[in-house]
Amino acid sequence: MRSTFDERLWLAWLVKVRIIILTFLLGIELAIARLTPSPMPMRFFVNTILLWYATSLFYLWLSSFWEEQRLQSLLQVLTDLAMVTLVVYATGGVDSSLNFLYPLVIIVACILLPRVWAYLIAAMAFLLFGTIVELAYFDVIPSYSSTHPRFRLFQAIIFINLFAYLAVAYLAGRLAAKLRQVDVKLKHARGALQNLQALHENIIESISGGLITTGLDGQITLVNAAAQKLLERTDRDLWGQPVHELFLDPLPIVESERTHSEVRFAAPNGFRKTFRVLVSALIVPNRGAIGYVYTLDDLTEIRRLERDLRMQDRLAAVGRLAAAIAHEIRNPLTSIAGSVSMLSDIPGLSQEHRQLLQIVTRESDRLNGIITDFLAYSRGKQYQFSKVDLLPLLEDTLTLLEHRLVTQKTGIRIERRYKVLEASTLADGDKIKQVFWNFCENAVRAMKKGGSLTVSVEKAGEDWQVNFADTGPGMSPQLVEKVFEPFQSQFEGGTGLGLAIVYQIVQAHEGKVWARSKVGEGSVFVLRLRRISTEQRVAPTQKSTTEAVTVQSGSPKAVSAAAGTGGGVHG
Repeated sequence: MRSTFDERLWLAWLVKVRIIILTFLLGIELAIARLTPSPMPMRFFVNTILLWYATSLFYLWLSSFWEEQRLQSLLQVLTDLAMVTLVVYATGGVDSSLNFLYPLVIIVACILLPRVWAYLIAAMAFLLFGTIVELAYFDVIPSYSSTHPRFRLFQAIIFINLFAYLAVAYLAGRLAAKLRQVDVKLKHARGALQNLQALHENIIESISGGLITTGLDGQITLVNAAAQKLLERTDRDLWGQPVHELFLDPLPIVESERTHSEVRFAAPNGFRKTFRVLVSALIVPNRGAIGYVYTLDDLTEIRRLERDLRMQDRLAAVGRLAAAIAHEIRNPLTSIAGSVSMLSDIPGLSQEHRQLLQIVTRESDRLNGIITDFLAYSRGKQYQFSKVDLLPLLEDTLTLLEHRLVTQKTGIRIERRYKVLEASTLADGDKIKQVFWNFCENAVRAMKKGGSLTVSVEKAGEDWQVNFADTGPGMSPQLVEKVFEPFQSQFEGGTGLGLAIVYQIVQAHEGKVWARSKVGEGSVFVLRLRRISTEQRVAPTQKSTTEAVTVQSGSPKAVSAAAGTGGGVHG
């Protein structure tokens, strides 16, 4: 069975080996000729070697474009036989120490040519060797031998070489056949192994869950495509890194009962993700555990939906509570406020009494504001949806805020970073202004010693993303989790309903809102609303919901007053 090995590669290898052998032989013979007297014709020998060099280079050039490798192999073997014959003749014929080159040519023929050609080359080698030594022995051609053996010894030498050439052809042919069979089997096994490896790689890369393997030292050795996408990093960035340094929480341990857990991950863009991580030992038969396998599932969206559901349940409960008690509190509160107002008109009250009445009046007004938020929180709301541009709405809010900050000399500056020229969406403009104002108001309250409020608008996939970033003291992770829940105010005089109302408005617009913050590094409130094209026409629609709040926004004063009563937790 013939192998399908690359004959061109073998031919190139043969040329290189031939050049190395020729160089070695030339150096040895020149050294011998210089150190000891020898009848060898040096010029004839050197010319033969140079001719052999030239033919080798010619065959190397020929193999670069000639596709007939079998014919090239035959030509090179025949050329080598001729050159070996000349070299053996020049170095003494029957006394030559280079007649071992004939078996080398026969071995090469066994490798490159079919077996029958190996025997033919052996026969040709015998004929050439016998012819050249007999012609020199009988002085038909000049002899460069230093000895003249007897005829019987001469015949024995010739037939010994015949037997040696045939034996080399037979043994080399059998060995070459075995090597070809092994080569074919090896190629088949290599192909099967490559297919199996490709299948395993395709399976690993096609898994929807993240997969990370590490050594026993915890250094990452493999990361599939899903894990790279979840971690938002490339394989080159992750390879060789300690796996425990990627996450904010400890990873599960194989030796313990806790082989799975939820861990947090800080993405390069600042977002935090939640992963469920399962760990198992990477075991190889007869070697035991050589590492660990970590599988990742992204639970970020599931946990967000769970938080939203819990928040909606709480907001609904608060709404029902507000509806139940707001009217019962407002009626006596109105009576108290009226009675105190009448008492303040009585002549003869001391200054201390008037101060007490002012305290009662002020606290009654504050309590009335809380009741107003309760009622706004629980009533059904009407939304006037239409196509609006977020940039003018945002600019109106920031302009109003700038005038107030300059008047109050707060030391807060506003930076605008609009990456778009328009931001069209389907929304209720007044409600969106209320959202903007609440974010700005909370940022101003957080920066008591001055700072900067950076407002940016950019595209985020199919949405518009509006960011409100302040340089305040920031929030702890616990506060970030509850920032949009009611009654979470950190500001003096706030009701804790401002950001809860914002959350309801955003939910009614089918948008998203969240906060990012670290203690000492400020906070960022992010709002996302669905993006529509400028060419798209949308008819105004009216929507009623019990999960949003109505705040009069017909004038800047109304916006300021409404936002001022809703001092939710600042992020």
